[in-house]
This record gives sequence, structure tokens and C-alpha cells, in this order.
Amino acid sequence: MPVLSWKCALGSGVVSLTHKKIILGVTGGIAAYKAAELCRLLVKAGAEVRVVMTAAAQQFVAPLTFQALSGQPVLTSLWDAASGDGMEHIHLSRTADLVLVAPASADFLAKLAHGRADDLLSTLCLARSCRLVVAPAMNREMWAALATRRNLEQLVADDVTVLGPAAGEQACGETGLGRMLEASEIAAALSGLLSAGPLAGKRIVMTAGPTFEAIDPVRGLTNRSSGKMGYAVAQAAAEAGAEVILVSGPTCLTPPAGVRRIAVESAAEMRAAVLAELPGDVFIAVAAVADYRVDGAATQKIKKSTDPFTLQLIANPDILAEVAALPDAPFCVGFAAETERLAEYAEAKRLRKKLPLLVGNLAQDTLGQDAAELVLFDAQGQHPLPHADKLTQARLLVRHLVTLLN
Repeated sequence: MPVLSWKCALGSGVVSLTHKKIILGVTGGIAAYKAAELCRLLVKAGAEVRVVMTAAAQQFVAPLTFQALSGQPVLTSLWDAASGDGMEHIHLSRTADLVLVAPASADFLAKLAHGRADDLLSTLCLARSCRLVVAPAMNREMWAALATRRNLEQLVADDVTVLGPAAGEQACGETGLGRMLEASEIAAALSGLLSAGPLAGKRIVMTAGPTFEAIDPVRGLTNRSSGKMGYAVAQAAAEAGAEVILVSGPTCLTPPAGVRRIAVESAAEMRAAVLAELPGDVFIAVAAVADYRVDGAATQKIKKSTDPFTLQLIANPDILAEVAALPDAPFCVGFAAETERLAEYAEAKRLRKKLPLLVGNLAQDTLGQDAAELVLFDAQGQHPLPHADKLTQARLLVRHLVTLLN
């Protein structure tokens, strides 16, 4: 049985931005303090960072802070004379690899969505000739507002990369979505976006988490999948430079930086979302999709009774098998969670669905846990991975995937 060496992959999450030129735009918000740490990390990773601040940002952090951290003059006005011809907003992006706005306030996102250009940073973003990335930060109600959602949809349609936000306690004392991602998460995402990683140029569609099959409006059939393994694989693939679309069942997890999540509930919704996102180079089916759904779910709450109650179940579509059988099928990776005879059942599933790679694990050892012990099954045999946290396991899996793709 072939056993691969994984030692060199354990450090694959290290951020490297050597010789990359990044414009860091800072807008007004308490998360501006995180931008200072982000600037430090980007410089430490080898990047050349030029900082552009809005007037509101300067109310939270002084420009001198960023000048000390970046080693470069900080630009704050359209009328800065650094270039000598008053066209700094054009010159800056012509030599940059990427413009990052972090934090990106709700107001600034609205400016970008509508093409406004009334200060140096917004004008620079409109006149740029490189990739634009935003890391939103705002109150949870502002993030949930319909106007913000419309603006985000427009930015995504305009090919702007959105990192975050995360959920958690906010400066206002409320808790929810809207926190800017941590500086280390953003730096890692930029490394994946800018590096010629082993999966650069690859489009990966994948699933994660459980599905929920309604019995009535308040009850349903589901399973114990936490989604942790799927989200870890999504992060590892993004770190390797891939474009990752994560079709996720109900979880409380925050999508990894640089990963686009599509939230679904039922197996039918998951199937529709996956097929809508294809074609792609790779499909990774990590989700624990319910095998059955209720035939004719009730439209009103079923009242409690002492009488016996029977549910008629019908089979759900097999998303992985359907994708693998497509005429232009992507490279398909399956997952098999078993409770016994792992090698026998996992290899049988791989052969039955004609998969080039299948990841097997014992469900009782991994469900809801932060660590895992996986076995990879391919045409060459079995490749057991060492017991480790799920992100490390995911990075090892991605490294093996790269080997098979090559």
C-alpha cells in the first residue's frame, strides 16, 4: 500500500507576498485599528504597501501610524502632490498588483457600487487597472440592510472580491455579522489571490455541512455534520490559489476568506446550486447530504398526537454521482463517512461512482470534532493521513489533489 510523505505540507499555510505591490485603502470605522496590524503583516510577508486613507479613517487612526508601518508616505487627498501632475489616483494602480480596502465601510461599498469618485480612494478604485478586494466592516443591521445587500450583489457582479465579514461581538455592543476579518485571515487570503499557487486558475465547486429536509414548517430531518471539514477544505483550496464556490447547508461557521458561499437547506436546493455553478475544474462533495426526504411535507405544523405517526420517505438525488456522470464532468472528489469496515465500503463507493479520489473517515471519530484521521482512496491504493486538526488534514488533501491533477 503506497504511503505518501506529508511532512513538507504541514506548513503550507505560511503567507508569502514577496515583491507584491499592494494598495491598502482604509475607510472610516473602528476596525481601522485592525488595518494597522494588517499593514504590518503584509510588509512582513514581503509586500510593498502604499496606504490611502479617507478623511473619516483619519478620525480613527493617524496617517503617521501607517507611514511608520509601511515605510511609505500615506496619501489622503486627491490634491497630494507626490506625482507632480495631480494624477496620483491613476499612477498608483498602474504598478500595483492589487487594491485592498480594509475596512470597507457601508458608505464606501455604496460608492463603489454606484461608481462614485469624490475622494482619492474612490477615484483610485474607479481608475484602477488591477484587482479590487474589499473587507467589509459595519454594524450587523447595516450589513443586513437591503441597500447593502444590493450593493454587494453589484460589486460581486463587477468582479470585486469580498472577504468576510465575520460574526462576533461588535464595538457597539451588539453581536452578529459585520466584524472585519482578522488581519491574519485577510493576509492569508491575499497570498492565495496573488500567488501562482498550485491551484491558481482552477475553479472548484464544493459542498459542505448537513442538509435539512422539512417534515412541516417547524420540523425536519437532518444529521450531525458540523461542516468543519468542508469549510477547512474550502480554506485550503483558496490558500492554494483556487477560485472556490462553497455550497453550504445550515451551519454556524464563517466562510473562509476569499471563498464565495451559497447557503442552501435541502438536498434539492444543494443539487440546483451545484449544477448552476458548473462547469468547473474540480467538484468536492464534502456535505453530508440526506439520503431521503419526506414525500409531501406538511404545509402547516403537524399537531402532537398519541396515535402512531408514519413518514413516507423517498430517495434524494445523488449529487456526486450525477456530477461525475456528466459528459464534461469535473475532477470529482467524494467523501465517505462510515461507522465500520471503512476501507471496504469507501473503496466500493469510489468504484461505484467512478471517482478518481475519495476521502474516507470513521464518523464516530470526526463528527463535530476539530481533529480528524482521514484515509485517501485512489487508483494507486490507500493513503492514510496522520491524525491532525481538520485544517491541516484539508491542506494535506489539497496537496494530494494537486498531485493527481498534475
